[in-house]
Amino acid sequence: MTDDKKILHVISNETKSSIDQMPIVTPSIYASIFSQYATEHGKNIDHEPKLAYDIMQTECTTLTSLQSQTSKNALQLSDSTNKALTAIKDKDEALLNEVLKETQSLKDEIEKLKEAVYKDELTHVYNRKWLHDKLLATEENSFLKSGILIMIDLNYFKQINDTHGHILGDKVLIFIANELKKSRQNIIRYGGDEFIIVFNSHHSLNDALKTLNKIREDVLKKNLKAHDGMFKVSFSIGGVAYKEGDSLADVIEDADKNMYKDKQIIKKRITGIEV
Repeated sequence: MTDDKKILHVISNETKSSIDQMPIVTPSIYASIFSQYATEHGKNIDHEPKLAYDIMQTECTTLTSLQSQTSKNALQLSDSTNKALTAIKDKDEALLNEVLKETQSLKDEIEKLKEAVYKDELTHVYNRKWLHDKLLATEENSFLKSGILIMIDLNYFKQINDTHGHILGDKVLIFIANELKKSRQNIIRYGGDEFIIVFNSHHSLNDALKTLNKIREDVLKKNLKAHDGMFKVSFSIGGVAYKEGDSLADVIEDADKNMYKDKQIIKKRITGIEV
């Protein structure tokens, strides 16, 4: 990914995070917010049409590849099914074994496709699509089961990007994602520097917060290397218990409120990103 695309990726995530709770978003509202973040990042988007064309070409290529692989798998499944029916009818054990091998190979290919669709490209944790497809009722956008949602937001992430560059910023996101995996729960990259961790209903909110606090304390003890020195990172957390049928938007709003209360406390321990 070029530097231009990396910066646009950051700006896009910041814009999406800002408009997520808005009940109505028009193209002009989106453009205004996007332009504001672009200015903050010192990004001139006068040549946006060419960038948009390049991005569209890349996305279309990826989509075409996924569609092609899906069609290939569908044909293989159809062929294997016909073979299985013939083998069962004729009691052909050799053919059944052949179908078994083909089915296992197909299963592996489908798992790779699922990973491509549901994984965040940078951090390799789940993305928003996984959250919506796996945990929510499609039409109502509400949770299928009760659980605990923890909202995580990095502190001073903009300063990290401004001071050390977006490549190091990406490395910080990968580092935090890997640390969050220690929770052994489902992790979703929700926005640019925002993550969500979902615990099932067997956990209490207090236990979930304790788990994240321990991970955060471990993170705070570590020094990360920059080009010309060392720095620390931290993140803020906000948790909420939700019930089956609760709206995702309402749950995230409550978690956000708790997270910003936590941010006021945790930020006192790191007064800024300094090397």
